Amino acid sequence: MSTTSDNPAEPFKKALAEATRVLADDPDLGVSYSVDPPGQTQDQIRLPQVTRRMTRDEVLQARGAADAMALRHRHHDEGISARYTPAGQMARDLYQAMEIARCEAVGMREMPGCAGNIDAKIGAEAERRGYGEIREAAEAPLAVAAGYMIRSLATGRPLPPAAQNVLDLWSGFIEDQAGTTLSDLENYLTDQTEFARFARQIIDDLGYGDQLGDDPDATDEAEDETAEGADEPEDDQDQQGDQDQDEDQTEASPEQSQEQEQDPSEAQVTMDELADAELGEEAEMPEGEAPLEPPPPAPVSDADPNYDIYCADFDEEIAAEDLAEPAELERLRAYLDQQLDPLKGAVSRLANKLQRRLQAQQNRSWEFDRDEGILDAGRLARVVANPTTPLSFKIEKDTEFRDTVVTLLLDNSGSMRGRPISIAAICADVLARTLERCQVKVEILGFTTRAWKGGQARERWLADGRPQLPGRLNDLRHIIYKGADAPWRRSRDNLGLMMKEGLLKENIDGEALEWAHRRMERRPEARKVLMVISDGAPVDDSTLSVNPANYLEKHLRDVIAMIERRKQVELTAIGIGHDVTRYYDRAVTITDVEQLAGAMTEQLASLFDQDPRARARLTGLKRAS
Repeated sequence: MSTTSDNPAEPFKKALAEATRVLADDPDLGVSYSVDPPGQTQDQIRLPQVTRRMTRDEVLQARGAADAMALRHRHHDEGISARYTPAGQMARDLYQAMEIARCEAVGMREMPGCAGNIDAKIGAEAERRGYGEIREAAEAPLAVAAGYMIRSLATGRPLPPAAQNVLDLWSGFIEDQAGTTLSDLENYLTDQTEFARFARQIIDDLGYGDQLGDDPDATDEAEDETAEGADEPEDDQDQQGDQDQDEDQTEASPEQSQEQEQDPSEAQVTMDELADAELGEEAEMPEGEAPLEPPPPAPVSDADPNYDIYCADFDEEIAAEDLAEPAELERLRAYLDQQLDPLKGAVSRLANKLQRRLQAQQNRSWEFDRDEGILDAGRLARVVANPTTPLSFKIEKDTEFRDTVVTLLLDNSGSMRGRPISIAAICADVLARTLERCQVKVEILGFTTRAWKGGQARERWLADGRPQLPGRLNDLRHIIYKGADAPWRRSRDNLGLMMKEGLLKENIDGEALEWAHRRMERRPEARKVLMVISDGAPVDDSTLSVNPANYLEKHLRDVIAMIERRKQVELTAIGIGHDVTRYYDRAVTITDVEQLAGAMTEQLASLFDQDPRARARLTGLKRAS
């Protein structure tokens, strides 16, 4: 019988936990390991799981995450950070990225042994997010580049290649706009309060000063002046109050002043003219009911009437074949097949397993001992043995398997770049073929935005003077890779579009989910299944920078609640690396994209299972440890 001490990773994990506490200068700091993404609270650090295999990547990522979070715990004061954190989302992202870089840079300078571990962490994150493949600055996060800039200037160390690519794309812009401020970095690095002011100045230099909110230092000065004013003599306050009262009486409203100065006879003439005009209008009114006021415009979202869109003129719902030439789609499809050739066998085996389960439900059955129908040859022996026995007939019973349509809604955001989107595409392709063989129609949809940072909708908003709380502020792109009525062979190349450079951008999940639901509502099938595959919460920097921080997330929750309340569509979700069970009632989270094929298969199989208990069971694949 094995025990936890048999795990060769346990001594390493214990040693790393102790080193993390020492580095954080907090012996009571809790350190745990989990398959969930790394994170930390005020008294707890969660590190990536280290399996018994202890691969080099696992060890480096665990060390890097431990050192980075320990240094943040040691050098970061949450009270100071909260005081100076900007109000807007983009400014907040810049501020937080620079503060994280400051903590890591200070620690790397004091303890050079941390530098290699943190470099490995940065490199792994940059590779996972596809930063090395980005070719245009508009596709790279500015906040990430700003953090890399602070780290590079403070430590003098070269960045990993993928991270350096992001910095190279933005360094010219950052230096042109904030180069003078950045030259004073050395003076503020070790003092968090001074660095917070320094970071806010950089944010202003980069053009996001309107998102900074109130200056906390100016607020403190105003509070001090208010406190001093409270100590003034009461006579002065009474005198001031009398003056204010006189001014209020003097400054009457324009309408009141005009009425007082107007001649009474002129006022009488004006009233008579208005009365005649009203009588004339009444005389010309046709008989019947008075005209009704035009109805208010319909809300843009059925799920949340308060959800707003600043400009939908540039949104598009487009077929995949309209986003690339046929030759390019064919080339991208070949690239997809080549990249995922080793995975096809496993995915196909799972798809065949799903097909067998579906066909088992579609097989027809027989009702025996009927008075009429088809002669039951299996029971003729009874008639031969006893001629008085009546003949037995059987009737073929129709299957209860209802006609069904399945929609796969794929997150096409930038964070899916690389292996996640490749595996999502090939899994959708194989499942579409499988379900089509079972007479189940399949629709494959994708959602992203047309541009980073807002696109033409944001440009119009800027031209209109930046109205407050504009609502969603980006141009949507909803892609139809395969229609429900289109055969798989005609749509095969379309899925290669997901490999197109520059396609994957922001993700606004709520509107995409509502769009997919509306399409399904119009379908004639008796049963409708909607499966969402995503890797996290909705994110659009342009929208979140000028609206409440939970604006898109709230709308997503409202849409999910509406779908589950109407019960016209069965909704399920798969989260890649992020817990989506906080949004969807029926969901599963996978920690490795290699598990996606199995998760999709099991989720669909559980939905089609006749046993209600089996249908309610959410099956996820566990990584072998």
